[in-house]
Amino acid sequence: MSVFRKLLIATAGMALTASVAAMEKSAFDQALDDLPKNDPPARLAALQDLRYRWLMESHPESATYEGYPGVDTRWTDTSMDGIERRREQTRRLLAASRHLDIDRLPEARQLDYQLLYQDLLSEVKGFQFPDLLLPVTHMSGIQRNVPGVLNSMAKRSESDYDKILERLEKLPELVAQTRALMELGLERKITPPQITLRDLPGQIRALIPDEPKRSPLLKAFNEMPDSISAGTRRRLQQRADALYHKELVPAWRGLVEFVERDYIPGAAVDTAFTNRPDGLRWYAHKVRENTTTDLSPEEIHRIGLSEVQRIRAEMDKVIDRTGFDGDFKAFTEFLRTDPQFYYQDEEELLKNYRDIAKRIDGELPALFGKLPRLPYGVKPIPAYAEKSQTTAYYMPGSNEAGRAGVFFANTYNLPSRPKWEMEALTVHEAMPGHHLQIALAQEQDDLHPLRRTKFYTAFVEGWGLYSESLGHDLGLYKDPYSKFGALSYDMWRAVRLVVDTGMHQLGWSREQAIEYFASNSAKPIHDITVEIDRYLVWPGQALAYKLGQLKIKELRAKAEEALADDFDIRSFHDQLLSAGALPLNVLEARMDGWIADRGGETAAAPNEPAQAGEVTPSS
Repeated sequence: MSVFRKLLIATAGMALTASVAAMEKSAFDQALDDLPKNDPPARLAALQDLRYRWLMESHPESATYEGYPGVDTRWTDTSMDGIERRREQTRRLLAASRHLDIDRLPEARQLDYQLLYQDLLSEVKGFQFPDLLLPVTHMSGIQRNVPGVLNSMAKRSESDYDKILERLEKLPELVAQTRALMELGLERKITPPQITLRDLPGQIRALIPDEPKRSPLLKAFNEMPDSISAGTRRRLQQRADALYHKELVPAWRGLVEFVERDYIPGAAVDTAFTNRPDGLRWYAHKVRENTTTDLSPEEIHRIGLSEVQRIRAEMDKVIDRTGFDGDFKAFTEFLRTDPQFYYQDEEELLKNYRDIAKRIDGELPALFGKLPRLPYGVKPIPAYAEKSQTTAYYMPGSNEAGRAGVFFANTYNLPSRPKWEMEALTVHEAMPGHHLQIALAQEQDDLHPLRRTKFYTAFVEGWGLYSESLGHDLGLYKDPYSKFGALSYDMWRAVRLVVDTGMHQLGWSREQAIEYFASNSAKPIHDITVEIDRYLVWPGQALAYKLGQLKIKELRAKAEEALADDFDIRSFHDQLLSAGALPLNVLEARMDGWIADRGGETAAAPNEPAQAGEVTPSS
């Protein structure tokens, strides 16, 4: 029996999922039928509402993070029927958005239309590639996502815990659907590289320890508020424990056994994404999607080489200022190994991150006229994910869900967490990096929720990297080692341009990429290896950071030149962030308009490649 046939059989009898799907389809069809016909502003608003509602209700995990009500007991339907239904609905949304006279829209709403159409078109173009057959990597998948979703749910009342339990009851179905997709990928020889899967079994096993209270899946039941009576707490915990032993452990155990017995042994040994079926076109699509440019992998590789050379020269100057007696390799080895640069205690590491964050907060009004209301905190990356997770990441908060933003710092293997990288990392992940930009977007009441929650990697990560350069204005990087750390982080993103395209387009081996990274950076080898494996399973994603940063720096230089004494850094930053995340081509046009409105003149960059997404409904 084929894996595809097994997949259909495995999902055909799921009455609840099928009934929900039918209701969604009926409501979706009715909403399309009800779209205004001869009123473009009203039609656009209705399309935005439908798109946002459809995204939240089709992807309940995202709805939980956003605080969208009504779907907290569900998971995304990843059966083949569910996937194809969503694809067809996306195609129909794209078709409906074509029948709209953009010339009859107010100027302020034309950007809404451009982004809606561009996003739908990009998504539909992606359907030709089998991303659905890669549902799990060591960096992403249900073993990483499910605990976070469960722990983001409300935990204030008995009914909140009933919703968590109802969602847990449906989790084995999600595990079965995920396994079926992995089986189909294995059959079609579409898997992550085998070398990157070494930690996957451990990640899954970490979810199902013998003692239920130690499982990340049941963390909520260790945090029950006193407002819930002791008897009710006991009943809920007993129900959770029984569900854990009878349903959850067998489901996850079956998945980990499949991973060890079949998936890893059968996974692709070749690491180049372009060696997958239709890999060259698939990688080119991922590059365009992530960077929102039409730059080719070869062009990006050359930009990376140029940036590495530039930053390396700056690093050499800093080494000279330290008086260190030795070459670049010796200096980076000194930074990687000298005990003075490392903490011996995890809490001390976290305490210093919090101290840096607090110092930054007091300097922000000099650079920004508008700051977000939503607070943020600093927490360690959960133990079940820390070994194969990168140095840090940011998790957005939500005013609607009553949840602050979180800067997650990795405390695993302290000898790989140097002090000299901490200032640059905090600026990037917290303030004025991801938290400031994302929280401000969430608080833009004049933007449709579809816009407030949109994540364009090149903008969001480009802003994070650009923010690192603001550390000088915030009173950071005062000692040469922290200055070198900031340059190391800039180098890190420049190296990405070289090694991502090198491995996936130009035939580089994994070992060659690790060696290139190590020879141009002071980052510890553990971090470098984790990073390279990230690029192997998320091809093209890491290219967005440096390209986004370069575009923002280019726009700032353009504004400074055009406005001269009238340039104000606070106004520039406020304008840049005022429309939420944008594709780079849209951002440039918007900022050029802002400069012109202030009496400045701009000129297009010479020989600049055409930007992705410059489309009209007729194209």
